Amino acid sequence: MPRTEPQTVLILGGDGFCGWPVALDQSDRGRRVIIADNLSRRKIDADLGTSSLTPIHGPDARLAAWRALSGRSIDFVDLDASIGFDGLVGLLEEYRPDAVVHLAEQRSAPYSMLTPAHRNYSVRNNVMATQNLLSAISQSGLPVHIVHIGSVGVYGYSSKDWTMPEGYLTVRVPASAHPDREVEILHPFEPVSVYHLSKCLDAQLFEFYARHDRMRITDLHQGVVWGSQTRLTSLSDVLINRFDYDSIFGTVVNRFLVQAAMGHSLTVYGTGEQTRAFIHLPDAVHCVNLALENPPAPGQRARIRNQVAECLRVVDVATMVATQTGAEVSFVDNPRVEDARNSLAVANDSFAALGFAPTLLRDGIWQEAVGIAQRFRASANPDLIQLDGRAQCAGEPL
Repeated sequence: MPRTEPQTVLILGGDGFCGWPVALDQSDRGRRVIIADNLSRRKIDADLGTSSLTPIHGPDARLAAWRALSGRSIDFVDLDASIGFDGLVGLLEEYRPDAVVHLAEQRSAPYSMLTPAHRNYSVRNNVMATQNLLSAISQSGLPVHIVHIGSVGVYGYSSKDWTMPEGYLTVRVPASAHPDREVEILHPFEPVSVYHLSKCLDAQLFEFYARHDRMRITDLHQGVVWGSQTRLTSLSDVLINRFDYDSIFGTVVNRFLVQAAMGHSLTVYGTGEQTRAFIHLPDAVHCVNLALENPPAPGQRARIRNQVAECLRVVDVATMVATQTGAEVSFVDNPRVEDARNSLAVANDSFAALGFAPTLLRDGIWQEAVGIAQRFRASANPDLIQLDGRAQCAGEPL
């Protein structure tokens, strides 16, 4: 299918860790961008007593700085997609977007497992945001392309002797008439947290609406994102992106970098032989744009692309950070319920076919991440880099 350049992009969750750099990237490409966000990620920080290592300015200041630097405007709407069905319908009718980037979901596996209330919130918020969006688009009748950020964790983290395909698995179905018939089905789900369970439920919703309402949907199964800044978020301190390093929202690379900056040893859970998929933040932003510009046709099944660059063991990540920073590595009891070790291989053929050449951790592209950790280390809370047993779940290594 020929590349399709969207002109207007609505970004649900555009104030968040991935949403903000995606919004800047789309605006920089000359597209009209609308952010819809209820600022829930900021409220979660207040509830948990955590904060970004980097100082995060409010939406008004961010958008004013971007307008002053670029001459481009981004609209902001305060909206909770999980309860704001009528608001979503109104946004679609007012802006008539060509595409919606759906990031309006609670994104932490450990957070989703803290208490029954956090489990319930994660399902209610994530699944209802998706359902409301799909239902609103169906009601509007607009030919909107949805790009959703999911998780490679829907495949599970138990060892498998095959490469995780891009969403669909070819199986042989025994039948009397066609004993050797092969069909493609959604790859069996194996969620390891309520967060990942919500992403599995999203996938079922996408399958239904693509088939029943002929919606154009791309579901990006994303790996653990490392780094925190892009070229555009680095233009001004007012535009700076989040840098989470705590045990609930901070990814393992960021946690290690802050530990190193504070002169702390890098704490590896268990033996560190848990294998996960990784991707650099600027690469994730680039992949979102590739997905936007290459939508499926109406009537096609939901397109699933694995948004990953490489698979690494946690101990290998720690070794890389230690080599770069001079920090020591220490091994601590794992507070999380997960396999002590696993193998993982994930296909990313569809992005490779679009010319995606990822940045790998071993390439030593650390200047931005190390620089951020060093620059803002004085604001780091030492309590947030210690072993934290509150999140008894598997998932992305934190």
